[in-house]
Amino acid sequence: MISSNKNIARISISLIFITLGILHFTIVEKFILIVPPIIPYAKGVVYISGIFEIIGGIGILIPKLKRPAAFGLILLLIIVFPANIYMALYNIQLGGILNNPIVQWLRLPLQIILIWWVRWCTKD
Repeated sequence: MISSNKNIARISISLIFITLGILHFTIVEKFILIVPPIIPYAKGVVYISGIFEIIGGIGILIPKLKRPAAFGLILLLIIVFPANIYMALYNIQLGGILNNPIVQWLRLPLQIILIWWVRWCTKD
């Protein structure tokens, strides 16, 4: 039986990914700013990553899909990592707390925490 802590963590991270995925469609221009210029079709990349965040966020709530969904979310976190590096290196201004360079650099190890969180709460 899965502990209630894991269920709470899984629901929480699911809501985070679903919310972030939706934000990819509502504030797309902000997300485009952190796509490194070497990546073509930035808007399409933002939409695709948003779709995968939503699908992964829903998937980890479904017992039979939680492991493949977790794998997909972890892969996505690795794939989008260069955007976080780009944001920190070039101090991309997105507004609010994300304008602070310290916060931008702290987002980098946050990816590792998110990877651990997804893995931990979906592992039986």
